Amino acid sequence: MDNTNVKRLSLQVNLDDFIPATEKEKEYMVTMRPSTTFFQDGVARLKKNKVAMVSMIIILLITLMAIFIPMFWPYKYETMLGMQPGKPMDASFNNLHPMEYSTSEQALIESGEKVFPHLFGTDSQGRDYFIRVVYGTRISLAVGFFASIIVLVIGIVVGSISGYFGGIVDIIIMRIVDVIYSLPDMLMVILLAAVLRQRLAPAIEGTPLAAIGSNIISLFVIFALWYWVGMSRLVRGQILSLREQEYVLAAQTAGAKGSRIIRKHLIPNCISVIVISTALQIPSAIFTESYLSFLGLGVNAPMPSLGSLASDALNGLSSYPYRLVIPAIVISLIVLSLNLFGDGLRDAFDPKLNS
Repeated sequence: MDNTNVKRLSLQVNLDDFIPATEKEKEYMVTMRPSTTFFQDGVARLKKNKVAMVSMIIILLITLMAIFIPMFWPYKYETMLGMQPGKPMDASFNNLHPMEYSTSEQALIESGEKVFPHLFGTDSQGRDYFIRVVYGTRISLAVGFFASIIVLVIGIVVGSISGYFGGIVDIIIMRIVDVIYSLPDMLMVILLAAVLRQRLAPAIEGTPLAAIGSNIISLFVIFALWYWVGMSRLVRGQILSLREQEYVLAAQTAGAKGSRIIRKHLIPNCISVIVISTALQIPSAIFTESYLSFLGLGVNAPMPSLGSLASDALNGLSSYPYRLVIPAIVISLIVLSLNLFGDGLRDAFDPKLNS
């Protein structure tokens, strides 16, 4: 019989098989993947989405421009350039076209002085239109961001209470949500804005809130009263699917209170869905503020927003169409970029889509 076959069938242990492998053999035989967290995996997937990354860069650029340009721009959004103290009004500053100078500015240029150009011209009251667009972008972004934070907080609180406790609490909350959903959305928002605008103005007079303006505060109140229902339904659905998990039952057995279970166990496990929904809520809030300002129910004059700038441009639409086109393009660019970035976040961080 062949000795090779005898060795293969032998019960004796071959000690050569237990010699420790060298480092090169380990690298060749075992390829270890570095350990990553859920957040790191999501960021890696997000970076591969070129559309989402380009949208994020556009949002950051617009935000940085809206924050920093007013700090060094020589013109102010509320300043009427034709109004000089002790001098009659200079009407040549009104309705300037892009890169056009008034009569007095042309005289200064001819005398050798430098005059900063009006990139987008001026409006009918002689105010620099570029800085008004930039400042209107800042207002629209700020309103959209803070309104989304309000919706986030109210939606999480109401949705988590409804989903965790269930029973009669869930029935009452869901019937309130159904009633709000059954009412015409845009009509109720316009009615609330009109009523709150008149009621809040005398209430905040003489307080620090007067600097913000009754219209902006009324926008925040509208979002607090109306737009939390979508977030609450989303959070409720997540809580209902998580509350029967073993770690929740273990926390209940250990005597943890419902508020602690919600804060420590349930909300952290659905945070990715909440963040995605909030990112998609911001463009909706910006669009709502824009059309309310377009109807005259938004920010207080002379403070501009993109919607109020578009509304003011209707008076001279045939002669100065760019005054409507510019804020419309900015609104479209912001809303589109935020929506595409929100879709990218959903694709990257939603575990159901990656399972």
